[in-house]
Amino acid sequence: MTTFRASEVTDIPLASQTQGLIDAVLAGHDALPALVTAESTFTRVQLREAARAAAAGLYAMGLRRGDAMAVWLPNGPAWMQLLCAAAHLGVLVVPISTRYKAPEVRHLLEVSQARALFAPRRFLDTDYAEVALALQAELASLQQVVALEDCDRFIEYAQPSGVRVAPDPGQGHDLMCCFSTSGTTGFPKLAAHDHASIVRHAQHVSQALDIRAADAVLCALPLFGVFGFMTALGALAGAAACILVPVFDASEAAHLIERHGITHVVGADAMFDAMLQVHGVNFSTLRHGVQADFVGLTLPVTERADALQCRFTGTYGSSECFSLMAFHPWEAPAAQRAKAGGVPIDPLISVRVVDPESGHLLGEGQAGELQIRGPNVLAGYLNNPQATAKAFTEDGWFRSGDLAQMEGAGFIYLARMGDSLRLRGFLVNPAEIESSLMQHAQVQGAQVVGVNVPGEGDVAVAYVLCDTSATESQLLAYCRDRMAAYKVPRRIIAIDAFPAINGPNGNKIQKRVLREMARTALGL
Repeated sequence: MTTFRASEVTDIPLASQTQGLIDAVLAGHDALPALVTAESTFTRVQLREAARAAAAGLYAMGLRRGDAMAVWLPNGPAWMQLLCAAAHLGVLVVPISTRYKAPEVRHLLEVSQARALFAPRRFLDTDYAEVALALQAELASLQQVVALEDCDRFIEYAQPSGVRVAPDPGQGHDLMCCFSTSGTTGFPKLAAHDHASIVRHAQHVSQALDIRAADAVLCALPLFGVFGFMTALGALAGAAACILVPVFDASEAAHLIERHGITHVVGADAMFDAMLQVHGVNFSTLRHGVQADFVGLTLPVTERADALQCRFTGTYGSSECFSLMAFHPWEAPAAQRAKAGGVPIDPLISVRVVDPESGHLLGEGQAGELQIRGPNVLAGYLNNPQATAKAFTEDGWFRSGDLAQMEGAGFIYLARMGDSLRLRGFLVNPAEIESSLMQHAQVQGAQVVGVNVPGEGDVAVAYVLCDTSATESQLLAYCRDRMAAYKVPRRIIAIDAFPAINGPNGNKIQKRVLREMARTALGL
């Protein structure tokens, strides 16, 4: 296990040499709270100072501009401290879901070539340090592992002495953070964004949400995802406090609103449906809420919030184009604000809808592929130039793969054009689950489809070709050991052959038939 002392550092890039994340997002309002946990409150100046000390520590570890480091931590001050510290140095942060199991973590470490991994020693009764050390033994690129005993506090470093400026501090065009996105070959890609675009988007989020100094924002979404990441950065850009929640519980979150005078909430419709039904809570401090439509409850949530004098809006975003990219006008009717989509929050963001086959531009009300251009668009998929090239049109627009239609000054998101699933709020490509199942010795083929269950959202059902010796319970246990819990199928059903049709390009599996079979299997 790696340990280090920042006092040993003699050369580090200083924040004063570059307009970094701390300078742009944390300037001013020194005494206001920046990060609030169940046990502690840390001010903006404390976060700045802790990040500078951590930058010295990272430099002592040998991390330099252009390197990558992985952060496999729950929401907490240590997560934000490491992000800001890495930004000082021009080091890329690779967030990893705390729900991921070893094979998923290994893939991200291999793709990013991360030189260091920060993990909790234990979290949710799991020994993360043991897994991290095992991965370090397997991966030559992973040179150091740091296990943290307490993620709810800053990592403590001695202040460096005899510091002089290093010649190569982080710059605005340096890659700063990347986010996992649904892959096409069984594993996620990493959508990378540079420093300047992250800071710019955070500032526009704070403006669009009317976040003011001394406001408080509920940060219950995980920081390792772009949705939670931009919620926290937008809060800090507006000089609001991030109320950090490592594990979401609807009743606890509702009471946090009253306890901390929370003014803004961002999350999924199912979260707010449960929170707003908690009895005995005073929600009067709430001004704005932003919700993603994951389980079809956005309209009742919006109407319930309106009755509380709090305006909710739908939104749109992705790992490639940032979350919170578009909102509906606050004065719009509830039925409109409940829809996914909206008007881009940054005047430099442009959207268009095109026919996916001809590429012709479509008019208002016509459904086609949503394409996006602007400073919010990813710099590229990390270490994957082929995927990056494929993601853009010849004239430089990002292909979202989403079905949408233009409406007024904005757009409405309709659905994914492909077969991706939204499982418990996370976008998952079925190929990820299929690939894992295919690694089981008794499985010769796997197909995964989604069934939309009212009030729950997408549920995954897997169909497999396998030896009769493998039971459904064994295959489910196999999945639980190899993938995040939200990816584990509800059912794994063995069949003799996949339904297929002979088309011009060969046999094609009929996903539609499998979906109908899955609905029956789930009793729908």
